[in-house]
Amino acid sequence: MNEALPDVPEVRVVGLPQLTSGFDLVERLDLPMHLKVHGPLEPMGGEQLAGLAEAIGLKGRGGAGFPFAKKLRSVAESAISKGIRPVVVVNGSEDEPACRKDTVLINRAPHLILDGALLAAEAMGARTLVIGVTRESTQRSMEAALAERGLSDRRGSPLRARVQRNPVRMVTGAAASLIRSIDGGPAIPPGRKISASQSGVGGAPTLLSNAETYAQLAIAARIGPDRYRNTGLYDEPGTVMLTISGAVARPMVIEVPTGVPLRYVLQLAGAPPMPQGVLTGGYHGKWLDAATVNEAIVSRNSLDAVGGALGAGAILPITQETCPLGESLRVAQWLAEESAGQCGPCYLGLPAAARGLEDILNGGGPAALEAVKQVAKAVKRRGACSHPDGSAMFIESTIKAFTDDLAAHVLGNGCGRPVEGVLPLFEGGQLPTGIPGGQAVEEAGPSRQKIYVDWTLCRGHGLCADILPEVFELGADGFPTVAQAQVPRYAEAKALRAVRRCPALALRIEEDTRSSAPARNNLPVLSQRRGRRALGSGR
Repeated sequence: MNEALPDVPEVRVVGLPQLTSGFDLVERLDLPMHLKVHGPLEPMGGEQLAGLAEAIGLKGRGGAGFPFAKKLRSVAESAISKGIRPVVVVNGSEDEPACRKDTVLINRAPHLILDGALLAAEAMGARTLVIGVTRESTQRSMEAALAERGLSDRRGSPLRARVQRNPVRMVTGAAASLIRSIDGGPAIPPGRKISASQSGVGGAPTLLSNAETYAQLAIAARIGPDRYRNTGLYDEPGTVMLTISGAVARPMVIEVPTGVPLRYVLQLAGAPPMPQGVLTGGYHGKWLDAATVNEAIVSRNSLDAVGGALGAGAILPITQETCPLGESLRVAQWLAEESAGQCGPCYLGLPAAARGLEDILNGGGPAALEAVKQVAKAVKRRGACSHPDGSAMFIESTIKAFTDDLAAHVLGNGCGRPVEGVLPLFEGGQLPTGIPGGQAVEEAGPSRQKIYVDWTLCRGHGLCADILPEVFELGADGFPTVAQAQVPRYAEAKALRAVRRCPALALRIEEDTRSSAPARNNLPVLSQRRGRRALGSGR
């Protein structure tokens, strides 16, 4: 079995280091050493900074790949039009078991990240900076870096800066989750999609980007766009940080120029010469077969062109000796467990997809395969965040990449190979998810309460979706898309309000006696017979 990656694995570099400069000198670059290695940094105006980001083609390195210059301009324009100061947020949440590049940068080069964030803050006139992290090591390193610069969250400070520690969960890294936690809520998506550039922290326009993105901006600001573009590909200049794990002799984080052959990077980490497949982009990514790996180079466009994904920079090969469907099942089950428990496509669809994949492995035949395809298709673009979409993409890619093994399981008696567990997962499914700073663990996840829609009464008023977007989404016909749903603990009061205010009295709440969640005594649980009458009278 593959053990969980340490926070800071081995770090390598191909070519001249940029983000990893000085790593050969010290374990962590404090402020004096940072300045010795990288030199001072001059402030830049807003349009000058946006022009720099545009000149180097800087895109977000957290997975989505959104153009940084476009985001910067959008935040600045929104702040000017509203007459309020924007907020800058660094997303250092890295909660996927196979990703460590941002964790390495925060632990070893925190000031490079702060350089980029402070450049943006000064350029836009921001007076608030928040760094989101989920690990104790990253919290310590970033808090020490703020102290080394004399930055704090004290009232009256020219720039209020602080670290926001959130639980280790896959959904914590979503931009909306981080913003919600900064505002004092749980670190899960809010159930509705709002642009942070328009309304983010405290309702202010918010520039939120990944830790590596800010570090890349700081490098480019020092050396200039021309010199920056001398490294890597013409259309994707610079370097990228990758985490290589899975079936490798030396798991590592490596900085490479774009354009390096993927097979060379795998060779450096001690991957098998002919891997059965390589997962690119992490657990929200896509599989490449062995033949395609030899064609791929490290770049977003190249990996997209061959059916892979750069994503958050995680690369995971597996050997010929393991069952690829079994390896993928372990990940699919973990992804299902990582649901925030607040929308049907995620907390119902992802477990169903994992069960379907398990059915295929257990000889479920063509019917099981078709069921998995249907579930994966159904969850996409319907969730409260991107977790269902990324998980569905991973499952669909598994089915597409390993056709021979799929046929052996669907049409025969299986592939005959064991599951070696080479894809890293957090021990016990996930790391502790306690939320420092007040929000109790019991307020997250599902409760013992389920809410039901009575289709004989529902008239499609849509009020339930307005009050309880964590559970209800309206379909094209104006009616809720789910008939029953588990209520997240933090939304129990809202669920009760939705039941009371339904004009058609079509909602009811019941206790799910099969749930392992502890019972709560602060909210009434109503039987089916009494529910509509008792709650309806209180509208």
